[in-house]
Amino acid sequence: MLTAVAWPYANGPRHIGHVSGFGVPSDVFSRYQRMAGNRVLMVSGTDEHGTPITVQADNEGLTSQQTADKYTRQIGQDLQGLGLTYDLFTRTTTGNHADVTQQIFLALHRNGYVVPKTTRGAISPSTGRTLPDRYIEGTCPICGYDGARGDQCDNCGNQLDAAELINPKSRINGETPKFVETEHYFLDLSAFVETLGKWLSSKTDWRPNVLNFTKNLIDDMRPRPITRDLDWGVKIPLDGWRDQPMKRFYVWFDAVIGYFSASVEWARRSGNPDAWQEWWSNPEARSYYFMGKDNITFHAQIWPALLFGHNGEGDRGGVPGKYGKLHLPDEIVSSEFLTMSGSKFSTSRGTVIYVHDFLRDFGPDTLRYFISVAGPETQDTDFTWDEFVRRTNFELANEWGNLVNRSIAMAHKNVGAIPRPDAPTAADEELKELSRKAFDTAGAHLQRSRFKAAASEAMRVVTAANRYLSDQEPWKLKDDPARRDSVLHTALQVVSDANTLLTPFLPHSAQKVHEALGGSGVWAAQPELQEVEDLDIPGRINPIITGDYKTEQARWKSVPIEVGKPLEKPTPLFAKLDPELGETGPEWAPISK
Repeated sequence: MLTAVAWPYANGPRHIGHVSGFGVPSDVFSRYQRMAGNRVLMVSGTDEHGTPITVQADNEGLTSQQTADKYTRQIGQDLQGLGLTYDLFTRTTTGNHADVTQQIFLALHRNGYVVPKTTRGAISPSTGRTLPDRYIEGTCPICGYDGARGDQCDNCGNQLDAAELINPKSRINGETPKFVETEHYFLDLSAFVETLGKWLSSKTDWRPNVLNFTKNLIDDMRPRPITRDLDWGVKIPLDGWRDQPMKRFYVWFDAVIGYFSASVEWARRSGNPDAWQEWWSNPEARSYYFMGKDNITFHAQIWPALLFGHNGEGDRGGVPGKYGKLHLPDEIVSSEFLTMSGSKFSTSRGTVIYVHDFLRDFGPDTLRYFISVAGPETQDTDFTWDEFVRRTNFELANEWGNLVNRSIAMAHKNVGAIPRPDAPTAADEELKELSRKAFDTAGAHLQRSRFKAAASEAMRVVTAANRYLSDQEPWKLKDDPARRDSVLHTALQVVSDANTLLTPFLPHSAQKVHEALGGSGVWAAQPELQEVEDLDIPGRINPIITGDYKTEQARWKSVPIEVGKPLEKPTPLFAKLDPELGETGPEWAPISK
């Protein structure tokens, strides 16, 4: 299983809207797949090229590299703190990434899928720098929408050229851009109409939001520029181009190649440079791409086109490039937007909750759980502090935390260890059967990236176990210790099962429950943030996220608990939040009603 996770821009810290789209869903999926016995390669990194970096660098008085270094470390700390189990979280400014990007381009060039073309490029009159299409806004020449971007109109959905906009303005400083003739390489998307159309038509089981969007992709397939007049990015590896100081690949072109380049870097760091082939050349492998809905076009159209072109499988044919035939996406898991007060999270408008602030005050598992059960899986979802407090207090603290605490506390007090069951009743067997069956049900949901349904199934077991304890009242069975022990054994078995079911969602607290049940060692492995030397640029130090996930014990099945294993007095699993927090939120966060 290849888990390919969207690459966050390294031009600022990430907010909870970002990780609700690409971060938490991809990790829940990957943790489940590892528990189910599959070999997972989870890769991503920071997207560090293009104008967003240079603009932020200018604002902070830093170089582009200094800006990328600053924010890739911040982002790495946040994602590691959230418990995202990347096999490799790297960056696009590595020597490895530049080489892989150039090799993919050369294969496309040899097969005739990229062509040079003279076009009109937008220049900022005040700085002399190129303005990417997305940084230009104006009136759409097709539908008249005021606010169309230079690459696409969000109102009518048509692909645009910035020079076509009526009254174009720079989004950076409001000035009118200057358009000059310049030569660039274009990806000839029109040469993939038949191939892409056939491929997309076979993806009938994708999420509805992805399927609905992809239906319109084939209708407007025209050449799209893949190079830009910019001094920050990967160089074009052709004579007459490689030495030009203001010619680089467009950031969107090299960013999507990052999924593959990160896999190659992971393999090189693993000691087996060819290990990436198990996920990219193996026909039995499966690849899942996780991102927000604003990235669908790059993963359902652009990246598949690049892969087809490299493989020599576009409408014009060709021969495979250096890496042979590479595997195409099997599923695109796109989330909608997490909003606040009905609007997208926005740093510039002050509508933002940064991940590092959230982790500092509330820890990782409460955020992971909220995103999983109340996040934007299939539709835009509004974040409110009231809903966050309600779910944390009622579902995590009252339902799950209380079940764990009182089950273990009663067993500790009365037996001091996991008690032995004696003559289980129908009620005991019914509850244990419910929890055992939940593995098949929740597992099927997780296989299809239906996280809300899977988490709900796990919590259904928790609710049933709480109801069982209330009905059986083991605290009243002092005169019948055999029955009391049977009830407590049943409760503890279901606590163990529920903990396994919740591990992909709550890995940090799952480790605590494992230990509270007398377990030792690593139950749910956590990622590490490391500083390593670049494989190809001597002296360059890169922060990466990686981890040894083979050490974890969690497996996706019901495992009988061990009678007689000593139990200690438990501590609360989740602390209740002040209900007033639901009205105001913390001081550092915007208010949502």
